[in-house]
Amino acid sequence: MMKKALLALFVLVLTLVSCEYPKPILTEDMTEAAKDSLRYLSEYHFTLDTNLEVIADSINLACLPLQDCRNMVYEGDLVVVAEFAIDSLMPRDSILVKLAHSQEVQGWVYLKDIRPNFLPVNDISNAIHVFADTHLSYFLIILALFIIVLIIQAFRKQKLQLIYFNDIGSTYPLFLCLLMAFSATLYESIRHFYPETWEHFYYNPTLSPLEVPFVLSVLLICFWLFLVALIAALTEAFRLLNADAAIFYILGLASALVLCYLIFIYGTRYYVGYAFLAGFIFLFLRRTYQLMKSTTYRCGKCGHPLREKGRCPHCGAINN
Repeated sequence: MMKKALLALFVLVLTLVSCEYPKPILTEDMTEAAKDSLRYLSEYHFTLDTNLEVIADSINLACLPLQDCRNMVYEGDLVVVAEFAIDSLMPRDSILVKLAHSQEVQGWVYLKDIRPNFLPVNDISNAIHVFADTHLSYFLIILALFIIVLIIQAFRKQKLQLIYFNDIGSTYPLFLCLLMAFSATLYESIRHFYPETWEHFYYNPTLSPLEVPFVLSVLLICFWLFLVALIAALTEAFRLLNADAAIFYILGLASALVLCYLIFIYGTRYYVGYAFLAGFIFLFLRRTYQLMKSTTYRCGKCGHPLREKGRCPHCGAINN
């Protein structure tokens, strides 16, 4: 019951805010080419003269109406959108896109084949593609590094400092994980409930939260907050810990971020991510309250939180 209520509340919030790009305004003083270009951009999310890169091993560009004509393009080749058309011979009208690699190599593919086989030529779309398609490999590497260091530290019988468990006395690392959890939940929610909005952003990306619908604006604000919180968390780790302990703590933090991303991405797909997020927010608020309550003082030399005046357990300075 609680899961359904949380899901309904989240969907209601998304419904009440702006979640789609506005339709283009076509004026009479525009040329037909300009009107067509804006119409294509609104309906198909990319338009004429859009540059794309082939990410499939190879793609056949059909030379209509000669279906057996083969103009092959290969992974890494660049193409440009030259024309749109409708294939009326199909049971249902299907959109065709003409792509040109050169004057000699050009032809048609179906619109539905663009997304899985071609990548927009810009840095943001490329980063989205790399992160979405290869994140598991990178995450497993980070987790493997964390496990190796954990084994080494356990072998040396040193006391380990981990985020939330035996933490460093700063809210920045846990806040960073909360931002990751919220961003992953919102990202997957947009892709699930508003795929057209995400598709348009994928082909027309920006890092400015002022130029996109509200839900994407919130996601971009979280991205910038994440960068600020990351810098703050790294600064706190090296300020409160020695170099070896700080490096280990950062590896643990990286692993926690990986787990947050995976748990909330896959949890949101099955609608339990919203309950997880509510629980995470509660844990963060409770942890923040406990930290504020237990750290009345801070060391005047290193800034480490202290429960009472006296010798700092971290740097040994006397605080009166």
